[in-house]
Amino acid sequence: MRILFIGDIFGKPGRTIVKERLPGLVKDHAIDLVIANGENAAAGFGITPPLAEDLFELGIDVITTGNHVWDKREIVDYFESADGPHSPARRLLRPANYTPGMPGAGMYQGRKGAVPYAVLNLQGRVFMASNDDPFRVADQLLKEVTAKVVFVDLHAEATSEKMAMGWYLDGRVTVVVGTHTHVPTADERVLPNGTAYITDVGMTGPYDSVIGVKKELIVEKFLKNMPTRFEAATGDVRLCAVVVDCDETTGRARAIQRVMMS
Repeated sequence: MRILFIGDIFGKPGRTIVKERLPGLVKDHAIDLVIANGENAAAGFGITPPLAEDLFELGIDVITTGNHVWDKREIVDYFESADGPHSPARRLLRPANYTPGMPGAGMYQGRKGAVPYAVLNLQGRVFMASNDDPFRVADQLLKEVTAKVVFVDLHAEATSEKMAMGWYLDGRVTVVVGTHTHVPTADERVLPNGTAYITDVGMTGPYDSVIGVKKELIVEKFLKNMPTRFEAATGDVRLCAVVVDCDETTGRARAIQRVMMS
């Protein structure tokens, strides 16, 4: 099985380049399963039900999110509209280590052809909101997983926390990717027990910016420390992703490759 994961899709520029480039990526890399982080799809802050549906129609199988998942309140109703285990609303995840009972789910289990798979969405705690322990929540969720192919998106700020999760889950899941910082790292590798890992996949969106936002607004914020209304940038749009090749019978990864397209 070959898995494509697209890093944080930021606003209309990110959505547009995904629409333009995804078919070629799937063809060129013989992709079987497409996953993407979409928490910034709505002008850089949150995701709406229509945008989630648009991304699914492009061929994305599962969408993960993170700390911006609640920025658009209508997403709560979308989560609650799920009418079956494979409803599109079930394929949009929010971090699993949020408070129990919140709308939505942090794990999806599905099939691509004859191959079962699971996607887990977790959020870090270092320099972020104090949610439940993602390490122990990962342990709990993995007890429910029957698939060999298991993909984990850890949406976290600290590189150390993401690296620790990679080592903690090595040999127990197929892939651990980091998201949230919007800056791609160059440390992709397959860990000793067969888990593909990268600290941050990077942002799919405008790089003539500060992590997606118009750079002049962020510079002004640092200079004056006054309230500033952030707006999504538009220039130098790039798609950042990783391609993972794995053995679907064992769940072990064989290779991980970084992708950046303009």
